[in-house]
Amino acid sequence: MLNPVFVAIDTPDLEAARKLAVNLSGHIGGIKVGLEFFCANGVAGVLELSQLGMPIFLDLKFHDIPNTVAGALRGAMTAHPSILNVHATGGEEMMKTAVATVEECAVKMNCKKPLLIAVTILTSLDSADLHMLGSFDAPKTQVTRLAKLSQDCGLDGVVCSALEISAVRKVCGNSFKLIVPGVRPEGNEMGDQKRTLTPKQAIENGADYIVIGRPITSAADPIAAAQAINSTLLI
Repeated sequence: MLNPVFVAIDTPDLEAARKLAVNLSGHIGGIKVGLEFFCANGVAGVLELSQLGMPIFLDLKFHDIPNTVAGALRGAMTAHPSILNVHATGGEEMMKTAVATVEECAVKMNCKKPLLIAVTILTSLDSADLHMLGSFDAPKTQVTRLAKLSQDCGLDGVVCSALEISAVRKVCGNSFKLIVPGVRPEGNEMGDQKRTLTPKQAIENGADYIVIGRPITSAADPIAAAQAINSTLLI
């Protein structure tokens, strides 16, 4: 199987990010960079990492009015990511605008269209957090509803926790891409993650890609940590 592991490199230090990515090359399937990296290094930093030849998931979670998200996506597309994302709670018009913008940019840039996915409910939130925000549905119900909306708007997939994979698959089918962050290997601390399973469980449940950060990047030996995870996935 192709390696489904994207390593979250969340640091503002470009050289540290590049060094870690170089060391992990061949042991992971791709790199995920988010707001911490992007706010410090911008498109130029992402392009430097892309020279390493691995797919990049540009995890900026755009959530704004449709026009603003369209403008932000045009800028993000210049980094040539393999995966981009928006928040599903931005609503139907925002997501449809995002789809049209990414498709338009890919044509103008004569490049392959990246996967455009929607964040459903952050894996750091649980039922109690959703209640505080005014949603009294269980996380699985809310995630499934947002996943179906995202699919109907033309997006390629969603970000969800490993606990919701089966429910989303039932509603959205097997071709809809599921990216699962916050997974934790056996024996690792949960940190700020609340809805999580192991990498092996996430893949067995049907995740297309899993995003793993601190269990690899904060390990004494990141390569050994990645290899240990791969061994559970039979890679």
